[in-house]
Amino acid sequence: MVTHLGTRGLVALAAAALLALSACANEADGGTASPSASSATTSAKNPVAITYDGGIYVLDGESLAVAHDVKLDGFNRVNPAGNDTHVVVTAADGFRVLDAVTGRMTDITYPGSKPGHVVLHGDRTILFTDGTGDVNSFDPKDLAKGKPEGRTYQTAQPHHGVAVELSDGTMVVTLGTDESRPGAIALDEQGKEIARSEECEGVHGEAVAKGEVVALGCEDGVLLFKKGTFVKVKGDRAYSAVGTQVGSEVSPIVLGDYKVDPDAEREFPEQFALVDTAAHTLRVVPMPKGVSYSFRSLARGPEGEGLILGTDGKLHVVDPAVGKIVSSWPVVGQWKEPMDWQQPRPALFVRGGDAYVTEPATKKVHRLDLATGKVVGSTSLGGIPNEISGTLSTH
Repeated sequence: MVTHLGTRGLVALAAAALLALSACANEADGGTASPSASSATTSAKNPVAITYDGGIYVLDGESLAVAHDVKLDGFNRVNPAGNDTHVVVTAADGFRVLDAVTGRMTDITYPGSKPGHVVLHGDRTILFTDGTGDVNSFDPKDLAKGKPEGRTYQTAQPHHGVAVELSDGTMVVTLGTDESRPGAIALDEQGKEIARSEECEGVHGEAVAKGEVVALGCEDGVLLFKKGTFVKVKGDRAYSAVGTQVGSEVSPIVLGDYKVDPDAEREFPEQFALVDTAAHTLRVVPMPKGVSYSFRSLARGPEGEGLILGTDGKLHVVDPAVGKIVSSWPVVGQWKEPMDWQQPRPALFVRGGDAYVTEPATKKVHRLDLATGKVVGSTSLGGIPNEISGTLSTH
């Protein structure tokens, strides 16, 4: 996933006025979308964006006041855009860019069916559209001037994939079709293939560790790209799937989920993976007994510590160097991951020293201070919160 920055504050709740905007049809449920946003006279400081059924709440990251209620039908996802103003919205018809400070949808769009992963690394934001195989990479600072020129690439075949662009212009892109995803390739700045590996069946997700080492999840471990070549790090069994990973620029160790049942309709993992990208090892660490987590549970703290939101309602802090959970802080009530991945469950967004956690059961969102482990703010929402994200620089 991505880098994180942070802020401080207390609790408040403010109403937002609505202003209708035009919209797109929702392919998922056949409904029509009617985006709207609150008045431009209201602005959110260090915005946090939270989806609900029918729109997106934009909260002030310090006070947790609801600054904007952006109406948008259907199942939408939110992702950091990489600057201090914008959030990328994954909608039914493609990627859209929300000015989270003012609560207005911009006219910047990247149309395409099945928009998927949004990746941030360095000064690049990379969008991967599963239904077309289109990759769009751009400098997020350019969003302030309109749609960036950026860099484009199209995969040989559309698939559920991901791409990462490194500081020297190397782009790592997954390989796949609708039926199989066997690995990845690396392209130089001119788009010429310089490396390839098909030793990563089921390739999914990405993370970048210290030293610009890219990690991609496989059904039997992790595939690394480092120093111009691919390196496979295997799990401890034939099926040892890592599908969600988070990295830190200050740590060589990647935190990932770890699933071991190939026949499960929905596995509820009770262990996680720590992949040492320097030593090429994968360590499996158990969660507390009876505790699992979801793909929306993983993050990294400002010192590179691993963060896992468990089904016991606690935020578990992992020391990646020693491979242990060193603290467990209560945040929300106990919960269970739903079978449908689109359904709400507690979700985690970290920015610097702040962790924001949604609690669908109570329609609340909480802010936790990572220095103390204390919840320093909470607010109630009108709708049930689903996904959470925000801007990544202090505004």
